[in-house]
Amino acid sequence: MSNVPEDLLYSKTHEWASRQGDSVTVGITDYAQHQLTDVVFVEFPKIGARVKKRGVLLTIESVKSAEDVFSPVDGTVVEINKVLETAPEKLNEDPYKQWLVKIKPDSGAVLDGLTAGEYRKHIGD
Repeated sequence: MSNVPEDLLYSKTHEWASRQGDSVTVGITDYAQHQLTDVVFVEFPKIGARVKKRGVLLTIESVKSAEDVFSPVDGTVVEINKVLETAPEKLNEDPYKQWLVKIKPDSGAVLDGLTAGEYRKHIGD
């Protein structure tokens, strides 16, 4: 059974998002990190990069595969999790503590997604 915190929004592609002040914090779900297994590298976007909702935000590589992570909003990348640049395996320890990026949404950008209950149904939990 996956850990699915109630206070986050989720995508069907296994990202989580949380609006905090004027930015949106993005990460991957517990379910996703279990599917990836041992994470070995995160290919981050550059600070200032423009991202589109449902567009590729970054790539995570594991011993098993490489998977794209998608943006939950249109906006600009304002911060990356520097810890994961040198210790990507920390993503497997706690994917909710080890967020990936923070995005400043465009004016009028809408953050939507599945609730925790809807996401649990989506993954069959």
